Amino acid sequence: MAEESAKKKRVVLAYSGGLDTSCILVWLKELGFDVICYLANVGQDEDMEAARKKAIALGAEKIHIEDLREQFVTDFVFPAVQANALYEDRYQLGTALARPCIARRQVEIAKREKAEYVSHGATGKGNDQIRFELTFYALYPEVKVIAPWRMPEFYQRFEGRIGLLEYAEKKNIPLPVTKASPYSCDANLMHISYEGGILENPGVLPPEDIFKMTRDPELWPDKPEKIEIEFKRGIPVRVTNLDDKTTKDTPLDLYFYLNELGSRHGIGRIDIVENRFIGMKSRGLYETPGGYILLVSHMDIENVTLDRELRKVKHDLCIKFAEQVYKGFWWAPECEYTRFCIAKSQEDVEGTVTLSLFKGQVYVKARSSKRSLYNEDLVSMDKRGSYNPEDAEGFIKVTALRVKEFYALRSALADRDSD
Repeated sequence: MAEESAKKKRVVLAYSGGLDTSCILVWLKELGFDVICYLANVGQDEDMEAARKKAIALGAEKIHIEDLREQFVTDFVFPAVQANALYEDRYQLGTALARPCIARRQVEIAKREKAEYVSHGATGKGNDQIRFELTFYALYPEVKVIAPWRMPEFYQRFEGRIGLLEYAEKKNIPLPVTKASPYSCDANLMHISYEGGILENPGVLPPEDIFKMTRDPELWPDKPEKIEIEFKRGIPVRVTNLDDKTTKDTPLDLYFYLNELGSRHGIGRIDIVENRFIGMKSRGLYETPGGYILLVSHMDIENVTLDRELRKVKHDLCIKFAEQVYKGFWWAPECEYTRFCIAKSQEDVEGTVTLSLFKGQVYVKARSSKRSLYNEDLVSMDKRGSYNPEDAEGFIKVTALRVKEFYALRSALADRDSD
């Protein structure tokens, strides 16, 4: 019986080593849980060994450190590239894409460790609690979730991050965040996000030194850098630097290299106010250097390889996809179906885009594809090709029919009203 009780008190905590999860680890221990920490490596710049030592020092039973970088790129980031995914036309979903990847492995560990509980450090006001837990319940329906920031015994004890900082001081938990600058950041290989603290006022300028992933404007090179990106089925398969001939052709190397290039030229910074799924507006600062380069280049190769009407349908699906991912529905049947349809649309999205990176911008210079629907002879002003200009007359008349009828009726009604 004691053994069964012990098993029920095992919890797998999504651990970052930061303020919230370090305090939650100690707090769960106070409640009598055996805590198994889980740290996902999704490309953040973090000392994994130091995090391991810290978790054990704080009382974790053990810690799983999982390298998810490649599967994050291939299974989550690349489908978003195919979709030109933008939430509310601006946010490239770096955090939203990482959460189902991280939570999937957390579920696998919980099952392997026979833990009936999982826990996370997401706030009770944000989107991440939804993203984590929809994954938990989809892949481990019987699991029990401990979400401290929704539990009165936690949030009434700790008044936000200031309260956690005071708790950390009492418990000798070393942390990089200070009371003077308690904004938080979330990093992975796709992006870094910043929110909270002084950033919560959308009218306040962010600190000059806040950005970590991209260079500040005064450090941008004065010479543009030319690259080529090759796509197959809408997925980047090769990046070539046309200046120094560097080539990368594996998913992880390719993405890290695009981040390096984007960082050097200050590409991919945004400061936005967005609508959270839970119903409130929030401010976020994001750096997505490699992702933005891929967005621009993929949109361009699509324009020469996709049929016009297919592109319209696909564009509508991409808006749906971005909303589904943002709201945490990656594992929901509608999102699975949306991804299937988008992937189908990408069968002919193949070719090479030439880009210039300069002063925070991505400039498309040229594109080529053996699957291009662009017909130079057909569109040329100097050749007639297979197009008969006389056909345009009938096309215009038929197209104009409904407009003519609309305005004829409006004119007749206006005349009637004036009589």
